[in-house]
Amino acid sequence: MPWDARDTMSLRTEFVLFASQDGANIRSLCRRFGISPATGYKWLQRWAVEGEPGLQDRPRTPHHSPNRSSDDVTALLRMAHDRHERWGARKIKRWLEDQGHRMPAFSTVHNLMARHGLLPGTAPGIPATGRFEHDAPNRLWQMDFKGHFPFGGGRCHPLTLLDDHSRFSLCLTHCTDERRETVQQQLVSVFERYGLPDRMTMDNGSPWGDT
Repeated sequence: MPWDARDTMSLRTEFVLFASQDGANIRSLCRRFGISPATGYKWLQRWAVEGEPGLQDRPRTPHHSPNRSSDDVTALLRMAHDRHERWGARKIKRWLEDQGHRMPAFSTVHNLMARHGLLPGTAPGIPATGRFEHDAPNRLWQMDFKGHFPFGGGRCHPLTLLDDHSRFSLCLTHCTDERRETVQQQLVSVFERYGLPDRMTMDNGSPWGDT
């Protein structure tokens, strides 16, 4: 149901009430109401800040207005974040510009995303915490299998090995299985090239327990 000129305010109110519920699928509701995600997030943003008066029409500005309000920019950022949750401010800004939107400076985009909990690993009102890391290379290595997927008639099990301090990838290799012998073979190769770490960390599952 696209916005109906006969009862626009009722439709906008109905939309934001549905969209404000826990677990609401915003994109699905936007399709149901015949509006774009950017428009949907714009009304949600205004509703959260101003209540019902925020749903009133405002004077129209050009699509490429250099003075676009922070509410409109935030609505675009929410829409982009909904599609690309793992993207940071720089990627989001570039993607929106590629879609034809005129965006403010990177610092403004980053600050708006941080304020509204749209940066990866953040939530509104919760300050980001620094990552703990060891103070020198080879103090701790992190090892893990990153799932598995079909490959060449079999399965690919990507094995990763990362230095905790430098974040240097010591190993990223395709394994045909996750057996102890397979892991040992890869570790021998890494040890011969980079030496031995002080410690290694991995989960408690197979094959780590008896490697």
